Amino acid sequence: MLDIDVFIEKIRKKSRLIGIDPGRKRIGIAISDENKIVATPYTTIIKENYSYLISQIIKIIEENKVDGIVIGNPINMDGSEGPSSQSAKDLAKNLSKDVTKNITLWDERLSSQGAFNLSNELAVNSSKKVKKLDENSAQFILQGVLDYYHKKNT
Repeated sequence: MLDIDVFIEKIRKKSRLIGIDPGRKRIGIAISDENKIVATPYTTIIKENYSYLISQIIKIIEENKVDGIVIGNPINMDGSEGPSSQSAKDLAKNLSKDVTKNITLWDERLSSQGAFNLSNELAVNSSKKVKKLDENSAQFILQGVLDYYHKKNT
């Protein structure tokens, strides 16, 4: 697991990133364009077990020529880390062993709320909002990193 600035140095200029909104059962996935400008919701993986999750992430990485993974870190509003944050760190550590070394954590406070609010603004009906919430949250997380990336590289 890499510090965000080290992560940015290690990824190739023309490559995609994926964002992951980790949950116990539902794992939201978003993907960037190769210029790292826009994050797009991609899919939600229903986690049957760790092996299945790894196989799905590897498949996405191979199909889309992904160079790095951003995992949302659900830090508490007061800045402390709870059980969900520890789970995100464990996922990052495991993925860095099993998938790629180019992994970073990104503070995801308010990402689910932000994704839900964006759906409200787009007048998306409630059942679609809930169905797409995980991948929209992943998009919100990944877009934060893409914006940071462009600030560092301009």
